[in-house]
Amino acid sequence: MGFVFANCTSSPKHIESIPLKYPVILVHGIVAHDRWDFFSFWGRIPSILEERGVRVFFGNTDSWGTYESNAAILKETIDAVLQSTNSEKVNIIAHSKGGLDSRYFLWKYDYGDKVASLTTMSTPHRGAEIADVVWEQRIVHTEFGMKILKLFGEMYGDQNPDLYNVGYALSTDNMEKFNEEVVLDHRVYFQSIYSVIRRSTDDLMFYNSHRYIKRITGENDGVVSEHSAAWGENIIKIETPLNHIEIIDIKMRKISGLDVPDIYIGILNNLAEKGF
Repeated sequence: MGFVFANCTSSPKHIESIPLKYPVILVHGIVAHDRWDFFSFWGRIPSILEERGVRVFFGNTDSWGTYESNAAILKETIDAVLQSTNSEKVNIIAHSKGGLDSRYFLWKYDYGDKVASLTTMSTPHRGAEIADVVWEQRIVHTEFGMKILKLFGEMYGDQNPDLYNVGYALSTDNMEKFNEEVVLDHRVYFQSIYSVIRRSTDDLMFYNSHRYIKRITGENDGVVSEHSAAWGENIIKIETPLNHIEIIDIKMRKISGLDVPDIYIGILNNLAEKGF
């Protein structure tokens, strides 16, 4: 296990710069969007990192895009960032399915020489047990069900929505196959970071899902199990209980004494020390 984030104190009045060599690309997961001006799914994180001299960009991926289509978008985004910043590489921080999109992108396009690091946040590397439940529902596989899913994705504003295949891609069976083929690139420093919530009653929004996943797999954040999120050689568990969306500062406030952006400041200071 790597270092553990405890209950960090709030940022000091004197803002210290993070000596990061390469720019940061934030890649969201499903449901989220980084194309909306009226709401930030990354909370205060981008602005706080920019205050510390970090060049921050969004991945611009689709919320309901497949690994293949989002990987193509990521390639376009990263090429543009490398050109505009005159950088040799980028650092990727990806939440949830965004971590899988990023892994697939690196493997598909062999971009290990252009990405210094990949940090995944609560990513279901071994699949999502909730996706298994959804995939077992008969209506999902009907013509009507698939039409509704397609319509929802289009209304959401995605370029290439494919909710049906995204659901299957996140299943535990499919992720077993995914991991056999999409291996980690040794040129890229990889780390997986995650959190869990202690009791189902601690967060009513994820009460049912947390209880279900805990019963069949174990500790989880209400969406992704610890078993699935802890992936690779550099694994970091956040000590403070956070659910699946709190870890991206969507509530924009302290949680149990932890100011969530401090997690990301810690991540980037650690990467800076490694020369990234």
